[in-house]
Amino acid sequence: MFVDRVQIELHAGKGGDGCSSMRREKYIPRGGPDGGNGGQGASLILEARLGVNSLAAFANRKFIRAGNGRPGQGAMRHGRKAEDQTLFVPPGTLVIDAEQGFVIKDLKHHSDSFVVARGGKGGKGNAHFKSSTNQAPREFTKGEEGEVRIVILELRSIADVGLVGKPNAGKSTLLSRITSARPEIADYPFTTKHPNLGIVDLDEARSFVLADIPGLIEGASDGLGLGHEFLRHIERAGLLVHLVEPEPTDQSDPLDNYRAIRAELSQYDAALAERDEILVVTKSELPQAAEVAERLREETGRQVLLISAMTGAGLTEFTEQVMAQVQQRRKALLDAGEDIPLLRESEQPIEKRRVPPHLRGATAQLSDDHQAKDFESTADAPAKDMP
Repeated sequence: MFVDRVQIELHAGKGGDGCSSMRREKYIPRGGPDGGNGGQGASLILEARLGVNSLAAFANRKFIRAGNGRPGQGAMRHGRKAEDQTLFVPPGTLVIDAEQGFVIKDLKHHSDSFVVARGGKGGKGNAHFKSSTNQAPREFTKGEEGEVRIVILELRSIADVGLVGKPNAGKSTLLSRITSARPEIADYPFTTKHPNLGIVDLDEARSFVLADIPGLIEGASDGLGLGHEFLRHIERAGLLVHLVEPEPTDQSDPLDNYRAIRAELSQYDAALAERDEILVVTKSELPQAAEVAERLREETGRQVLLISAMTGAGLTEFTEQVMAQVQQRRKALLDAGEDIPLLRESEQPIEKRRVPPHLRGATAQLSDDHQAKDFESTADAPAKDMP
């Protein structure tokens, strides 16, 4: 199941209470205070991890609680610190504050991580308060409540190139032909229900990531046809490849379809209309393909490529031209010395969220079934001696 947007409530663990205790042993009449400190509550950490492809692990979870720290005890026994919990998400996940709507963090790359909810500090035992003037303190402090935060996790695919176009324009077929990805392909519209990623390898030194964005329809910028669900995955692509079908199955005009998609991109985000774009007419084996390509050249004044994913015609020229533009953009970013942010992270500080009264004192532990399993290779592990 592919899930690219969820809302969850995160509860960090409460710190353990400090202990008030006096040492009482035979022949030690004035043992003094020996109450230990409470343990730190567990924090919740979000980490981007390759191999995690969607947010399906959080689809049926309304809230997640981390463990509480253990209370301190007498004889200077400090409470155990609760183990922090790491939640794995796909690279390209935006973490948005659901209450105020600002972007907390953009986990773009593998191993990017941050503490989304910090565990409460443990309380101090009475031994902490002893001094030369207060040799028998009775006071102690309770553990702090952990932070509570309601966040929206939103996945936006990371790709060098995004394929856009009307449904049934041949995006999935093209992706399957030039990459090892195997998206669902059929002869009816809306076969693709979620973005598919593939890596195009031209040679050992040149490659780029290609994303097949589900087909858009008129009104997508207003949310029709799951428009927003699809359009958000285009925002990160530095280059758009617009596929135009020469003979649509609904008998519509190919140029009208091109204009409609361009209008939807512009209405959703004006920056998308200014994004670099390569025009491609697919299914070049059809009789009307050359004529449609010529009409597009006259209207846009730009080069239009003719390709056929079925016969392979024009695919080499297509991949070379895309690679050239991708390398040009990468060089521009390298010269600038920084990445171009599509969404700026908010500089607003992360404030603590109070725990609702009815949830205070909860001790439920976070289960591990939602976490993505990290499979490590054992190929280099030393072999065990045979008996």
